[in-house]
Amino acid sequence: MDLLSLEIFRTVVREGGITRAAAQLHRVQSNVTTRIRQLEVSLGVSLFSRDHKRLVLTPAGETLLGYAERLLNLAGEAREAVQPAVPQGRLRIGSMESTAASRLPIPLARFHQQWPAVLLELSTGPTQMLIDRVRAYTLDAALVAGPLDDPSLVALPLYTEELVLLAARSHPPISSPDDLQTRTLVAFEHGCAYRRHAENWLASGGIPGRRPDRILELGSYHAMLACVAAGAGIALAPRSVLELHNCTESLAIYPIGPAGNVPTYLIRRHDYSSPAFDALSQILQAEAISRL
Repeated sequence: MDLLSLEIFRTVVREGGITRAAAQLHRVQSNVTTRIRQLEVSLGVSLFSRDHKRLVLTPAGETLLGYAERLLNLAGEAREAVQPAVPQGRLRIGSMESTAASRLPIPLARFHQQWPAVLLELSTGPTQMLIDRVRAYTLDAALVAGPLDDPSLVALPLYTEELVLLAARSHPPISSPDDLQTRTLVAFEHGCAYRRHAENWLASGGIPGRRPDRILELGSYHAMLACVAAGAGIALAPRSVLELHNCTESLAIYPIGPAGNVPTYLIRRHDYSSPAFDALSQILQAEAISRL
C-alpha cells in the first residue's frame, strides 16, 4: 500500500467511478482499475462492490477512506514543511452559504491574485456538517457560526453577524415570539447554526420550551426569502445577506436584540497548518477588520 495507490483510490471515490477518476488523474482506465485491484489484493479485502456498473464503497472501503485522507494530508504537509514557506498546493475551505456569498468574494479574489499557485477549493454547507468534515480531514478549515466549544479545534473569531427576523409585509409588528401569527419556521436543513438560533429565539417567548409548529426546509436564501415574503412562515437570516437581495420591500425586518449577534469563526484542527492557510487567514482577518 503506497501513497499513489491511496491517491488513486481516493480519486475513484470522489469522482464516483473509474472513468472519471482516470480522466482526473490523466491515466488510462485500465491502469486505474489495475491499481485498485492491486490495493485490494495487498489488503486482502474488497474496497468496492459493483452495483449495476456503479462502484459502491464496502465497509472496509469506508474505513480505508478515512485513513487515506489522513495519510495523504499528512504527506502533503510533510512536503510543504521541507519546502520554502511559500503558499502552494491545495487548500480545502468550507463555508456557510451566507458567509460565502456576503463575506468571501473580495478576500478570495485577493487571495487568488496574491497566491496563484494555490489550488483553493471552496464548498458550502451547514455549520455542523462543516465541523464534521474538518474533524474527518476532508476539509482543511471552515467558516462556521458560534457558539463553538470544541477543544479539538482551533477557532479564530472573524465576524459578528446580526441575525434579523423576517416576516411577510402583511404580518402585524413583531417585538417578541409571542407576537407571531405563524409558528412555521423557514430554515436550512438540520445542522444549520442559524436554524438553531431561530429555534432558541422562538422558545424564548412566554410559553417556555415552545418550538416551531412546522419547519419548512429550503436549500437557498433566494427560496427562503421568497417563501417568507409570500407568507409561508418566518425566518432568521444575517442582515448582510439581505443586502445582496432586492427583496427588502416585500419583507418586514425586525431586530431581535443580543440574541441576534452571532460570531463567525475560522476553524482548523490543532494538527493542521500550512503557508496557504496562514496566508488566507491573514487576508480574512484584514478584511474583517476593514468592515468594523
